[in-house]
Amino acid sequence: MIQLIRAESEQEKLHTFRIREQVFVLEQQVPRDAEYDEHETTARHYLATCEGVPCGAARWRVTEQGVKLERFAVLPDYRNRQVGARLLEAVLGDVIAAHPDSKVYLHAQLPAINFYKRHGFVAEGDMFSECDIQHYKMVYKG
Repeated sequence: MIQLIRAESEQEKLHTFRIREQVFVLEQQVPRDAEYDEHETTARHYLATCEGVPCGAARWRVTEQGVKLERFAVLPDYRNRQVGARLLEAVLGDVIAAHPDSKVYLHAQLPAINFYKRHGFVAEGDMFSECDIQHYKMVYKG
């Protein structure tokens, strides 16, 4: 059973940071100082649990370009079990309710492009690199 939590307590946020640490810093070799930034205190964080085990994380924040969805991470043992889909649906629901007229976008790693396409996102512009990982900007079209 997958549960989604708006991570507001320090303990909930700590779980999201641990998941991101494992996925981005350890697995994908993203530098720790690039993973954690000045937006941690102002972004809205989300935690996914499966059978009570913290296994997914995400955040969103308002930017000059609209609302940016970021830091989607699912632990390896929980991938392909709908954790990412449920997390994305929860985040999108909250973002659209809070900012109905805003552009919603994200930077998708190449292996995740089709996942985001299935959820209403469209690639925009050229491929680019962030932390030595290839990405496309994707915009939510609903």
